[in-house]
Amino acid sequence: MSVHGDVVALVTARGGSKGVPGKNIRPIAGKPLIAWSIEHARAAKSVNRVIVSTDDESIANVARSCGAEVPFMRPAALATDEATSEDVIIHALDWLADRSESPRLIVLVEPTSPLRRSCDLDAAVQLIDSLPKASAVVGVCEAEHHPAWIGSLEDDGRMASFAKSIISTSRHALDVVFRLNGAVYVAYPHYLRTSHGFYGEQTYAYVMPRDRSVDINDEVDFALAEVLMQRRTDLGT
Repeated sequence: MSVHGDVVALVTARGGSKGVPGKNIRPIAGKPLIAWSIEHARAAKSVNRVIVSTDDESIANVARSCGAEVPFMRPAALATDEATSEDVIIHALDWLADRSESPRLIVLVEPTSPLRRSCDLDAAVQLIDSLPKASAVVGVCEAEHHPAWIGSLEDDGRMASFAKSIISTSRHALDVVFRLNGAVYVAYPHYLRTSHGFYGEQTYAYVMPRDRSVDINDEVDFALAEVLMQRRTDLGT
């Protein structure tokens, strides 16, 4: 089987979105949201090919105008709320395999992280290459709130599940914890197939700063991302 594109960046963007309608092509900082992720992938020195998986012709047209390939349209069954990113990735891998193309690595680049940089994609690829036991690398950042301060509410509003002893603890006395940031995922195709995802015993973290870790899921996230992107532009960084 031949290798077409040693490292393939897959940008996943379906047409439907409940949190922010039409978010993947909604303008942010002067460009459609998806344009930023395509630019990151195309600028990454480690990436040889950028493919967009979408079910939406409008998104496909924007993606092509940004220089990405849209060699297939995603089936409707993989564009529902129930479809997972892993399902979408396997579909793309199957499409490549049908054409005797086998990338060495897949880099998942989701449009909802416009504040990542191309250097983050390169660093994540370099990290997996430097770790003989690594099968996947996933972007994380320090969590804004410690999970010890998080709980559920009773039906009457009581905070019974919140432990008073932990809530009274100083933030600085708690261990540093990290959250997934959605900005970058890298894995070997065989691992994605066997594990049906990026997570397992051989998954390692690529730690990113919080100001590059906004993951847009609702209007608040969108507004925050726009403010931070404008700040980056004003500072020339």
